[in-house]
Amino acid sequence: MSSTLRLAVIIGSVREGRFGPVVANWFAEQARAHGAFEVDVIDLADYPLPHALPAVSPLMEPNPVRPGNTAELSERLAAADAMVVVTPDINRSFPASLKTAIDWHYTQWDRKTIGFVGYSGKSGGLLAIEGLRAVFNELNAHTVKDYVSFPRYFLHFGPDGQLLDPTEFDRAAAVMLDQLHWWATALTAARGVSVSA
Repeated sequence: MSSTLRLAVIIGSVREGRFGPVVANWFAEQARAHGAFEVDVIDLADYPLPHALPAVSPLMEPNPVRPGNTAELSERLAAADAMVVVTPDINRSFPASLKTAIDWHYTQWDRKTIGFVGYSGKSGGLLAIEGLRAVFNELNAHTVKDYVSFPRYFLHFGPDGQLLDPTEFDRAAAVMLDQLHWWATALTAARGVSVSA
């Protein structure tokens, strides 16, 4: 039986001129080189969801019918053993597109492992990451301690999308990937154990 885990790398920003795909592609390369993950890069720009959520009731199905092609997004998230969210800071928080995608899903995050790659001006995405930790905690997901941060990201990447000096960032990615692997292995095994009342 293969021990390879499925890792979804989620591009959280959908705004015009975004830098997220450059950062996500770099991280996906790191994850593939790590060797423990099958990597799926998910671009939220491919799955537009309305900000208005369905009506809530005590009997509401936790996986509502989603519009357009976004059932595919749900399937890809559900298939992942771990996720890495690539996010900028926008006005000291994470993008609305990312919160919308999170809120449209529920079971897809439950007892999953989450990591973060942040990028922005001075903060390097840390304000967005801190906010996302609280959101995912509410959804019963486990966020790993370490992260990757690109303050002043425009100074670190060349025109070809490659890092100018990758040493520090490659090391940070390796540390986070090791943590993701440990937690995802443990939680994947635990999810497979039925709990009797």
